[in-house]
Amino acid sequence: MSKIIELFKKYKEVILYLIIGGLTTLINIATYWLCAFPLGLHTIPSNIIAWAVGVIFAYFTNKLFVFESKSFAPQVFFKEFLLFILARVGTGLLDTGIMYLFVDVLGLHEYEMWIKIASNIIVIILNYVLSKLVVFRKNKNEAQD
Repeated sequence: MSKIIELFKKYKEVILYLIIGGLTTLINIATYWLCAFPLGLHTIPSNIIAWAVGVIFAYFTNKLFVFESKSFAPQVFFKEFLLFILARVGTGLLDTGIMYLFVDVLGLHEYEMWIKIASNIIVIILNYVLSKLVVFRKNKNEAQD
């Protein structure tokens, strides 16, 4: 049991990111499905709405639980939020491009949800790298505290 706890402590950030990323993906996919099928919205609007809902959830959960950035001081909060949104816009555009290419251009409608899942896997990996290296990067003074 102590080995498991030791491994969790060592890989806590990655484990929590995968959990939060998984929840964000479920929220993104569920929102997309709701918009695309029961509501009958087109691919792009459905994807944009799903992206926005996922990003809001992801920002607060990543900030507080994954990267443990507890400060809500305006200069910290707005800088992180802006960087987070910019990073997510980039990966959101990638996600939307993938969906547009494979579903709308290539007409792979029968694989739409599988394409959405694959696209989200790519996005999760890129989002972790951007969050760790850019958005919630700790400077040397913070790392020593």
